[in-house]
Amino acid sequence: MAGLIRGRRARRPALILLAGVLAFAAPVMSSSCADKPHVMFARDDAAGTLAVLVGGREAFVFRYGPEVDIPHYWPLRSPSGRNMLVQKTEPYPHHRSFWFADTLRPEAGERDLSFYNALYSGTRTEDGDYIAPFRDRIRLVSLPTVVARNSRAEVVTDLIWESDGKAILAERRILVAHSLGGGEYLLDLAWTLTPAAGDVAFVSDDVHYAWPFLRLDTVWNGEHGGRITSDTGAAGQEATNMKPALWIDCSNTVDGVTEGVAVFQFPDGREHRWLTREYGCFGPRRPDDLSGKPFTLRKGESLTQRVGVLVHSGDVASGRVRERYEEYAK
Repeated sequence: MAGLIRGRRARRPALILLAGVLAFAAPVMSSSCADKPHVMFARDDAAGTLAVLVGGREAFVFRYGPEVDIPHYWPLRSPSGRNMLVQKTEPYPHHRSFWFADTLRPEAGERDLSFYNALYSGTRTEDGDYIAPFRDRIRLVSLPTVVARNSRAEVVTDLIWESDGKAILAERRILVAHSLGGGEYLLDLAWTLTPAAGDVAFVSDDVHYAWPFLRLDTVWNGEHGGRITSDTGAAGQEATNMKPALWIDCSNTVDGVTEGVAVFQFPDGREHRWLTREYGCFGPRRPDDLSGKPFTLRKGESLTQRVGVLVHSGDVASGRVRERYEEYAK
């Protein structure tokens, strides 16, 4: 992609490119599809969940019910079946496991809409929690594509970022899940945001937007022996936070089993910095001209990005994270 923001004339080619994500299969697979467990779905609209199963075992669950402030993915299970993410935590209860969010200003003079902090726009309970309805929320509109075949599954999601019931942004998210064998899997995610009505300004700082963010469960984080590693070889928060990288891996040994999760930034010709935290939050930033400073997405334009999420056995070396990124990026 030449750029992340595409105008009215470029919107159709951009959508064609995103549709092409669905064709992505061969680069991450070093053996035949017959060697890999099948991918299947378990969908429960009443509960607002879509579970993706690899080899008959739950790998991750997309949660989109009316009770959530932001649709998100939780749990995300390691190859041995352990959950790697925390759905809600203190002191940051607005963190939502594996999620997308930002802060917007739809028109001059209107209040900023913090979808990143959408939780706090809900109804406060006596015990201090926040529940639906939420004044600001990201809402599922439809799941137009939910298809699984052999070792590959596709989910197309249409979402609305809304405030007081008014649509601010329309989002189309395409997720392709690949079974890699041995309980390992890769998620290939591409998303496109388009103003639902007029221009929309993005006003978040460098830190407080999820593009996406993953929040590790405590036993996996750096404060409990986990190791943050980037493609440059840098390790730990101090060496990786707000530094450019192609990917970041977080691995740890829990009860004698070493496993990890890596996030890949798909190469788009731009440099991306990353937020990393030893307490377990990490994710890519947009390029510097679209991160940490206000910019406006005009009516008719769209904003798009793509990442991969690799859930692997072993640490960053034995899990072949570098090799798998190179295959993903082909």
